[in-house]
Amino acid sequence: MEGEKVTEALNEKLKKENVKWVQLHFTDIPGFLMSFTVPVKEFLDGNAWDEGIGFDGSSVKGFKSIETSDMVAKPDPATMAILPWTSKEQKTARVICDIYEAYKGGRFEGDPRYCAERAMKALKEEGFTVAIFGPEVEYFVFNHFDPTKLSFDMIGAGEGAPLSVRILPSSPEITPGNYIILPKTGYFQAPPIDKTSDYRNEVAETLFKMGIEVECTHHEVATAGQLEIVFKPFTIAATGEKLPNDTVRTGDAVVTYKFVARNIAAKYGWLATFMPKPVFGDNASGMHVHISLWRGNPPNGENVFYDPNDEYAEISQIARYFIGGQLEHARATCAVVAPTVNSYRRLVPGYEAPIYIMWSRRNRSALVRIPVYYKGAKMAHTKRVEVRHPDPSCNPYLAFAVLLAAGLDGIKHKIDPGDPVDKNAYKLTEEEKKRYNVRELPTSLKEALEELESDEVIQRALGSHIFDAFIELKTKEWSMACAYVSPLDYMLYFNI
Repeated sequence: MEGEKVTEALNEKLKKENVKWVQLHFTDIPGFLMSFTVPVKEFLDGNAWDEGIGFDGSSVKGFKSIETSDMVAKPDPATMAILPWTSKEQKTARVICDIYEAYKGGRFEGDPRYCAERAMKALKEEGFTVAIFGPEVEYFVFNHFDPTKLSFDMIGAGEGAPLSVRILPSSPEITPGNYIILPKTGYFQAPPIDKTSDYRNEVAETLFKMGIEVECTHHEVATAGQLEIVFKPFTIAATGEKLPNDTVRTGDAVVTYKFVARNIAAKYGWLATFMPKPVFGDNASGMHVHISLWRGNPPNGENVFYDPNDEYAEISQIARYFIGGQLEHARATCAVVAPTVNSYRRLVPGYEAPIYIMWSRRNRSALVRIPVYYKGAKMAHTKRVEVRHPDPSCNPYLAFAVLLAAGLDGIKHKIDPGDPVDKNAYKLTEEEKKRYNVRELPTSLKEALEELESDEVIQRALGSHIFDAFIELKTKEWSMACAYVSPLDYMLYFNI
């Protein structure tokens, strides 16, 4: 009965707010946002909350073949939000959906959101209440991008190295008449040097209206409009509940964040991109993921990663085992959390992106970092593990599911992460790497996929349908990239 009261209240809100359209959202397996729109009358008369709305699953990457194409999208009431940028005449609401098999067939195993739900079920089976996820999603805004008319900017590739070429879309910050933010100097720049402040504020305000509470916004390190908006670890649901950002709710938040960022950018005449490395010679966009495990709900429950008696970073043995799992499975999780050919242009030395599999406190060159801004029991709720190889091109539901699975495997099997390495990873000697048993992340998508194919823990976390579809889709993507003749090929070899 409680569920009926909730949906009745939401139906009344749709009528009272004079909403005309409802967009139904979900992601395909690679992580692209899927959306279709129905008139609000159709949504209400068809009892969409209970019955869902049918669609063709054969046209969605990784879902169904043509002979089994009927599927059902069933809205999650907690995710309903009115899109603030839509006009009074075209007022539109958004709901995120769970995907079901047709003909009352139950949940679809290949739904990425369902994968994230299964991860939370596995967490509870291990005796924990909730895992809190806090991703730092970085991205770029450009004011013009035409892939047929990219400019070539000759820059030095390093001391003693020949000039290289970067393909440079036009940016709000590198156009005539503006202050110029040089490469790697954008962090925390203030207006008027930062041209994106008003835009970021509008994105943040929109997220607040849609139930996602923002902690801060700022310009990131790179030039060309690299931004970050950090949200808090709770979502205010349409039902009025304050829901902790677990694998599902954080996945919803990231999907919403990207959707909002793109739509508000369009109002400015800009383009938002979550491509990890759009500009050569400058920092790329990551999605560092902060994770903590709890018994009882935060903030009043127990953060099991906190130990006041630990002198190194106030982290518990459980946290150390969780880190051990991250390191053990890092080469396989890389395929899911850094899932594009372009991702591996980010995972190179010198740009704050991890390439070495090690852990540390404070150290942003490590794969796993323990933030130590605060100390003492009063701040126990902030104790967390930060995993740094994910980037924003990933499907967040799958990324959070595999990171949680890796950490739980570390706890279950008491995987020792080894000693922390409190040195700049990029300056480690070969002898030091051997001493600390430091391995490297894959250097290509192909290598990462091979690691995923040999890791049963991460395969189980994805489920057989998603794993098989993911491998097939990403292998095709790698093959296409290898066969494509790029502008750089011409620059390097035309005169050969």
